[in-house]
Amino acid sequence: MKHKNKSRRDFLSKITVGAGILPLTLLDENPTVQVAKKKVVCVGGHPDDPESGCGGTLAKLAKQGYDVTIVYLTTGEAGIAGKSHAEAAAVRKAEAIKGSKVLNAKPVFAGQIDGDTVVNNEWIRKLHDIISAEKPDIVFTHWPIDSHKDHQAASLLTIQAWMNSGKSFQLFFFEVLTGIQTAVFSPTDYVDISDTQEQKRQSVYCHTSQNPDAIYSEGHAEMEATRGKEIGSRAAEGFIRANGKGGTMMGF
Repeated sequence: MKHKNKSRRDFLSKITVGAGILPLTLLDENPTVQVAKKKVVCVGGHPDDPESGCGGTLAKLAKQGYDVTIVYLTTGEAGIAGKSHAEAAAVRKAEAIKGSKVLNAKPVFAGQIDGDTVVNNEWIRKLHDIISAEKPDIVFTHWPIDSHKDHQAASLLTIQAWMNSGKSFQLFFFEVLTGIQTAVFSPTDYVDISDTQEQKRQSVYCHTSQNPDAIYSEGHAEMEATRGKEIGSRAAEGFIRANGKGGTMMGF
């Protein structure tokens, strides 16, 4: 290994594609030739899930020039005490649109109902069609071992879309409130979000109806710091690669 005197962080930042790092170059070796723009999709159970689970990564990808789409399986209809489903959905949809804008992402609302999500053949086809329409290179979604059934549904539907597409995109799972919601999560890959952590936080704080202070105090700030320590950075997000194999830090 060259550069033996480099720091651990420098070493991690230079791990190659052969070690499981995603190749994310937007230009080929000829800088005058523009290759097709890369696309990323994130599927979350509710508004605020993609933002809190991998908002720093989505923001970083958008800065790299990727087209980023966030698919919300539900519109958070059951997420505001004292409001009807229609009232809550209107509030949370507006928050999601605002939060996704902070991340420079396009919001898409799949149309399932918060707290009443289903995994059946109809919805396997529907979510497959939504994801396929974006022609993604990378897709992020919930880890399927999660205490919230809407998160499980989002994950299982996305897994089916991945399989039915012939695994045409790379699939990664993110964590939310590990130890409280996400369980048995051991990252195969990391993204250093030190430079987009504040942008992520701003997107989460767009979801004012969900008490964003609690989202961070209940574990997300600690998660970002812990994952950062694991790769030698100030803040990071951890992911599990669907094939179970990975490197140490994604290359962007």
